[in-house]
Amino acid sequence: MSIRDWGSVRLVAALLAALALVAGCGGAGAPPAAPAPARPPATGAPPAGMPKAEPESIDIPRIGAHSTLVGLGLNADNTVQVPPVTEPMQAGWYTYGPTPGEVGPAVVLGHVDGNKQKGIFFRLHELVPGDEVTISRKDGTVARFVVDRVDQVAKKEFPTDAVYGDTDAPELRLITCGGSFDRDARSYRDNVIVYAKLT
Repeated sequence: MSIRDWGSVRLVAALLAALALVAGCGGAGAPPAAPAPARPPATGAPPAGMPKAEPESIDIPRIGAHSTLVGLGLNADNTVQVPPVTEPMQAGWYTYGPTPGEVGPAVVLGHVDGNKQKGIFFRLHELVPGDEVTISRKDGTVARFVVDRVDQVAKKEFPTDAVYGDTDAPELRLITCGGSFDRDARSYRDNVIVYAKLT
């Protein structure tokens, strides 16, 4: 199976699981958004990916965030598992996607808050293009990413294709909750999504 074919399989799984990625902050999920616009043609060869290796930890110096990374799969209802809300400083990575550093979009999730405490991604919205994110991997290597953009979107407009769609280079997505808190639904109304590229 080619990388592109495997990416399509992952995208289908992601579409089925899209509801839960946004539910990790304690709220109901949202249906997948319409596909993102086509990317402009690449100018030159894309960066080569790193070999597959499970991630161990994440560091984001600008916001003082450091966490080990736990694997997150799917629940029985096809929603994505999230780190325990009782441990809001714990981040996790989506194991059905690429490992950070491989070609494609690796996804890391963390809580904005939980258990009446600030979460690991409490300050995620403060990141700006050019900020660095490093992920230490079990093979002893470090994947270094540079933030490309930061978006805040309504959960009902979650950009599934932009987050999970195939890429021709190693990329990273960091996801948490944001915006105002809906007390009736007991969840935040938005998601903060950071897009980063391997350096």
